[in-house]
Amino acid sequence: MDLSDPTKRPGGELPTEDGAARSAAATAVSASTAAAPQSALAARVTLVASYVLMAGTLLVALLNHLLIGLLCVCVGFLVTRWLARCLIELVARLGAHGLRDAHQPSGLRSLLNALAVAIIVAGPVTLLVLGLSQAREYFVDAPQQYRELLDYIARTILEFRQKLPPDLAAYLPAATDDVQRMIAHYLRTQAGSVALAGRAWLNALLFAYVGLIIGGLAAVATPRLAPRLPLAALLRQRVQFFGQAFSQIVAAQFWIAAFNTLLTATFLLFLLPLWDHRLPYTPALITLTFVAGLIPIVGNLVCNTVITLVGLSVSPLTAAACLVFLILIHKAEYIINAKVVGSRTHMAVWELLAVMFVAEAIFGPAGLVAAPLYYAYAKKELQAAQLV
Repeated sequence: MDLSDPTKRPGGELPTEDGAARSAAATAVSASTAAAPQSALAARVTLVASYVLMAGTLLVALLNHLLIGLLCVCVGFLVTRWLARCLIELVARLGAHGLRDAHQPSGLRSLLNALAVAIIVAGPVTLLVLGLSQAREYFVDAPQQYRELLDYIARTILEFRQKLPPDLAAYLPAATDDVQRMIAHYLRTQAGSVALAGRAWLNALLFAYVGLIIGGLAAVATPRLAPRLPLAALLRQRVQFFGQAFSQIVAAQFWIAAFNTLLTATFLLFLLPLWDHRLPYTPALITLTFVAGLIPIVGNLVCNTVITLVGLSVSPLTAAACLVFLILIHKAEYIINAKVVGSRTHMAVWELLAVMFVAEAIFGPAGLVAAPLYYAYAKKELQAAQLV
């Protein structure tokens, strides 16, 4: 056998096209077999990375007082989408056909989206300006109201001094000047705390406003035509699940606010008059109860504080009755919240209650507000992964 002939091999076989094809196919199969575990591993790592990034974002928002901003991002997104849809429907009914198709780019559609964002951005500023203009007389009359409040407190303390034993009455102030000095001393000692509280409220308002703007801009953002990369697509899916959970919580919170408003209206309009006690500005207080009740837990606390202060302007007994009744409502809201939210999000009452109590114990009031939303989102992720 001539080994110098390149067309011959030791086995006496000649290379054929079928043999070359089989060799190439075997090489491709081996390459794809080797690449399959690598692609599966990369997909698994990308999925885990999306979960970690989403969980880290939610935890950072909770630990760094950014929860109000996160909630306002969701509110801005949903409200802007709703406004844009309403504007498009309105213009479409007026004769601008073709706007109903969201996939058809239109200059008029972009204009309506920009108008929806402008409403979201200008709305809070407009309400603030109107509120300050309407409250101007209250600021002008504030010194006189402060003096009347001091006189009222002094009269109340004097009545207590007359009813208490002399040893205990000696610890109470005897005149308006003493009350004013006590208030001034308390404010001086608590100046640092008051300043920190004011700064925290301003930061919360700023985060809320910026969150509304971010949510509004995200709602009208132009969708990408090119396919997303794997991590971006998975993060988009995480955000969509979170948005669905937020929508369910908002719908449930509406009914919770309506129930709280019904109880408060019954108390203010029927129970207090039975005891010959009536609060001023009752319609405004009932309206505030519903509007503030749309904010989970915190709104109820703010409304309770306002109603108790108004009750104090009537009498200490009325304030005490308001406080006791509203505390009962606040504690009952645990059960109400768990029942309504659980029915909307298909969660058992006991598990949502457990999550709310644990979150409040660990993170405080912010954890109590975030618990239903975070748990609803976590359950959606588990259901999507077919783990529960």
